[in-house]
This record gives sequence, structure tokens and C-alpha cells, in this order.
Amino acid sequence: MLNNNQCMTAALDIMCVLCSDLQVEAPERVTEGHNVSLTCKSSCALTDRATFIWYRNSQPLTERRDRNNQLLLQSVRREDAGRYSCALHGHSYISPAAHLNVTYPPKNVSVSITGSGVIVEGESVTLSCSSDSNPPALNFSWFKGGMFVGSGRIYSISKISSDHSEEYKCRSINEHGEKYSDAVTLNVMCECVEQYIMSIIHLLQSMYRRMLLKKKKKKTDRSSKVAKYQPEIESVLFIIVLMV
Repeated sequence: MLNNNQCMTAALDIMCVLCSDLQVEAPERVTEGHNVSLTCKSSCALTDRATFIWYRNSQPLTERRDRNNQLLLQSVRREDAGRYSCALHGHSYISPAAHLNVTYPPKNVSVSITGSGVIVEGESVTLSCSSDSNPPALNFSWFKGGMFVGSGRIYSISKISSDHSEEYKCRSINEHGEKYSDAVTLNVMCECVEQYIMSIIHLLQSMYRRMLLKKKKKKTDRSSKVAKYQPEIESVLFIIVLMV
């Protein structure tokens, strides 16, 4: 039986089916937007008619079938990263995969705020910065209204006050570049306003309870009582709508 070193080309340009010495040569990494060339190498004796087939993540790149043993990727994108292997057309053997690592600057930078609802004076607030980058970003900076206020992926404010009401952004940096997030706005509500709203709510609850105490009376009498308090209820609700 023939071995790999004895693979020879027959007169009809049929390649030896035992030829299984294929390997992909690829750079360890490439930056997004650059060009990269991968080479399918073999020590077998191949004819000029040899046709190469390329695979990414075990899926054939059907548009890349030709007689050139090189795969050229132009303006590489993040989606081009993966495991590349090659084969000879008409042969079942597929080479071991070589990994192509595509690096890129931060993208999709965003800020999230812990908690939900209204931010009240005296509370603690945490802002988190996230981004998509390769290699992962390790440098994060925070800006309040355009002014630098801190570093790190997390920015915490303890005992927040109305002075902290402003637009906040974070900046994510890796070795390939930087990107700012969209601004998020912190609206800090005075604690006295919260107390005022609570007092109005308590007043409404008290009025509602008073009306319920009259429910055993005649229907006409109950209707008149509701009508009696209707202007007060509408006035209080109108004030709440204006404040919101």
C-alpha cells in the first residue's frame, strides 16, 4: 500500500487517494478591516488541476473553490473569525482546523442604571458600562456633562443629591481604539417632593375610606356623597398629573 510520501500523479491526472497531508497556515490574529491570506499546504504531489475547498467552522465556503491553494479574505469582519480547514475536491480528507482570531475596537458601548423608577435624594445609584470588543476592553472612563468623574466599569454614587442630576457617558478603550456610549440622564427628585406626593396619596386613601363607610346608606344618598367629594378628588389628581 502506498504511503503519503509515495503519493504520485497518474497519467490521467488522478491524485492518489491516500494523500492526507494537508494543513492550513494562518496568522494568529488579524485586525478588523485588514486583509488576510490563508494557505492550504501539502507535501503530496499535486497536479495543476488540483482544486481546493475551504471550510469555516466545518461549513463549506462554496464560493471559494478554485485551483489556488490560498484563501484571501479582504476587509476582514468580526464574522470572519472561526476555525478554517481545507480539502482537495474529490477527496474525503479534511485538514485540521486553524483558528483565525479577528480583533476589533469597542462597539455597542452602553450604560445601564441599577434599580428602576424614580431616583430620590439620599439613595445609592450604580452605573455600569458594557461594550463588545476583542480583546475585551479593560479601560473605562466616566463623564458627567462632558467632565471626567471616574474610572472603571462600575461608577457608584452614594447618597445621591440633586447636584448629580446630569447626562452621563462612559468611554471604552482597548488596544485598537475607543468608543463613547450614548448619554443617559439622571433625574434626582428632592425627598421633600416624594413626601408631598405620599401625603396626597394618603389623603386620597382617607377620602376613599370615608366614602366606603357610607355604602350602607341609600343609593341616592351614596351618590350624593360621591358627588360631594368629586371636585376635591379631581383637583388632587390634576396636581399629581402636573407633577409627573
